[in-house]
Amino acid sequence: MKDRSQFYKDFAVMFYGANRPGASVSQAMLNQFWLWSMQGGLENIYDSIKAFSETDFTEDLKKFDVPTLVIHGEDDQVVSNQRLSEEIGQAHQGSGGDLLSGQAPWSHGHAPG
Repeated sequence: MKDRSQFYKDFAVMFYGANRPGASVSQAMLNQFWLWSMQGGLENIYDSIKAFSETDFTEDLKKFDVPTLVIHGEDDQVVSNQRLSEEIGQAHQGSGGDLLSGQAPWSHGHAPG
């Protein structure tokens, strides 16, 4: 990676949805994401992202013995909400997903509009 620091600054904007109209993500929140990212070891962060993105949690979800609601922002620029909703619906009967219209996955405010 040529510029790890700039990558995390750019990724924070997308991760929190700060690049969307009406977003209310503070610079402090973006700075915090950058700080935590820079404090992590590059190999550790890579391994975490690799595990998160490649691990199929369907079998784990099937072990839940209570109805479970997973809330996810419809405007997630990192993880496909369609895939997430399908996996949850197929894995656990009585559970479901709720997509928050216009929200990023880690929203700290209200939907734009």
